[in-house]
Amino acid sequence: MPEEFARLNPKRKVPVLAVGDQVITEMPAILTAISALSPDRKLMGKDTSETVRAYEWLNYLSGTLHGQGYGGLWRPGRFVNNASVYPDVKEKARQTIKNCYTFIDGKLKEANTAYSVGDSFTGVDAFLLVFYLWGIRIKIDMDAGYPSYAALAHRLLERESVIVARKVHVRMT
Repeated sequence: MPEEFARLNPKRKVPVLAVGDQVITEMPAILTAISALSPDRKLMGKDTSETVRAYEWLNYLSGTLHGQGYGGLWRPGRFVNNASVYPDVKEKARQTIKNCYTFIDGKLKEANTAYSVGDSFTGVDAFLLVFYLWGIRIKIDMDAGYPSYAALAHRLLERESVIVARKVHVRMT
C-alpha cells in the first residue's frame, strides 16, 4: 500500500472519505457523513426506526459479509498465518458469503418494501448493490439464488446515479 495512502488512513484499509480536513473511515461512518452532507435525501432513513434499521444492516454487512466473508475469501492471510490452510479459510468464507446472501434475500422478502429499510433509497441499498455485484464477480448466480435481493439490485442498477457512478468506475479502472 502506498505511503501516501497510509498517511491518509493509518489503518491501511478502504473505504476512506475525506471531507474538508476530516478523514473518515469505516462504511457506517462514511455513509453517515455523506447523509449529513445532504440531509434532505434521508440517506440513513426517514425516521428513527429506519435509521436504526440502517445501522443494523450496515454493521451486519461490514462485519459479517465484508469482514468475515469477503475478507476471508480475498485475504485469508488476515485470518491465519499458515498458507497451507488458505483453501479451508476461503471455503469457509464462501459459505459465509452464501449464508449472508440467503439472510439478505430473506430480510428483503420479509420487509416487502421497495428498498432495504423502507420505501426510499438509503446508503444501505448502495452497500447492498456492491455486494450483489461482488457475488456475480465470484461466480454466484445471484438472480437464481436470491430473487428478492436480485430484484432490489436490478432496480438500483436502473437509477441514474448508479449508471453514472458505474461509468466513472470503469474509466478509473
